[in-house]
Amino acid sequence: MANLTIQEVDEGIIFTAKIVPGSSGPTRICGLLDGTLKIKVSAPPEKGKANKCLLNFLAEELGVKKNAVVILSGQTSPVKHVQVSGISADALLSKLNLTKPDIRK
Repeated sequence: MANLTIQEVDEGIIFTAKIVPGSSGPTRICGLLDGTLKIKVSAPPEKGKANKCLLNFLAEELGVKKNAVVILSGQTSPVKHVQVSGISADALLSKLNLTKPDIRK
């Protein structure tokens, strides 16, 4: 399994996520693919519902406030760049039970 590519910035971290909207079952992390975090979200891809579901899920999983998780790019694409403020790369990996990162500064 590949490592998650994480970019550390002053405010926190940035990583890439591939979203699969409208999935059956609860929103969940499905693993890593080419340095990208794959997440299946239960919400449909309409009117920003899947994006909102993703942000709420990540905030809860990472133990940060909802406004600390932002989609930087990919609002209408399945591949999104996500920034999480107030968290380190190690904390992200620990909370999501992932392997060592490929950290870029």
